[in-house]
Amino acid sequence: MNAPESPLDTATSPQEAASATIPPLAWLILGFLSLVWGSSFILMKRGLEVFTATQVGAIRIFLAFLFFLPFILTRLKRIKGKDWLYVFLSGLLGNTLPAFFFATAQTQLLSSITGILNALTPLFTALVAVWFFGEKLQKLQLLGLGIALSGSVLLSLGEGFAPENLNLYVLFVVAATLCYGVSVNLVREKLGHLSPLTIAAGSFFTVGLWVGIYLFSATNFVEVLQTESLKAYRAMGFLAILAVLGSAISLILFNRLIQMTNAIFASIVTYLIPIVALIWGLLDGESLAWGHYFGMGLILVGVYLLRKKVKK
Repeated sequence: MNAPESPLDTATSPQEAASATIPPLAWLILGFLSLVWGSSFILMKRGLEVFTATQVGAIRIFLAFLFFLPFILTRLKRIKGKDWLYVFLSGLLGNTLPAFFFATAQTQLLSSITGILNALTPLFTALVAVWFFGEKLQKLQLLGLGIALSGSVLLSLGEGFAPENLNLYVLFVVAATLCYGVSVNLVREKLGHLSPLTIAAGSFFTVGLWVGIYLFSATNFVEVLQTESLKAYRAMGFLAILAVLGSAISLILFNRLIQMTNAIFASIVTYLIPIVALIWGLLDGESLAWGHYFGMGLILVGVYLLRKKVKK
């Protein structure tokens, strides 16, 4: 058995994580992830200035896959039997589908709105824990669920907050956060014995090559690079930052955070993501109405109530 190479290479058992207090390192990781993931939406916005939504999603995943190539061959032997199914689902639900869903959503939504709606992740994390892992919601949590959903509906109404202005692209964000909720629980419940780096490398191994084939063979990605030249490479630079920090390194840290603590604690990173996304949006000239802030407040209040300890 190989010795752990670093603290990030050490898996913590669910039993140990459940019984331990939250260590200072967990809070540092939480802050870093909040900053990086909160900046993801403005980076996607820059990528969409040149590339299509599907290209942005594919570029993000493929570049992260390339980042993990040096680790993949040495890590594959550590993944055994049925673990491969959960590793694949982690790559599909925790990375690939959300990358495409978020990019598609941002073709019709402000980056700040998308970042705010990302706060629905803990909601779906809790619901998946209830549906599949035997958790039970308390009345207060059910209230939180209703409040958070009300906030997301308010954010989907668009300018004037009238029903006729309903923006259905919000559903892409809902789908992405649902995928995150399933992935968080799978990593916590089924892959706790693997190191975060092994999970991340394996996840991108199962999806990265196929996404790369799609990018180069089924889209005009190469043509865009040739015709747009400097502008395209500038957009690629933003997407590279998104891929390496937002999808690769952050995934390792997030998986470590899940193993150090629990799925619900790890998902509270989404409390700070909307704030960072909102700041970037305002700096980029995006304008939000009072109803948007109210909707964000409802989501955060609802998520706070959902985080109350559940009963088995």
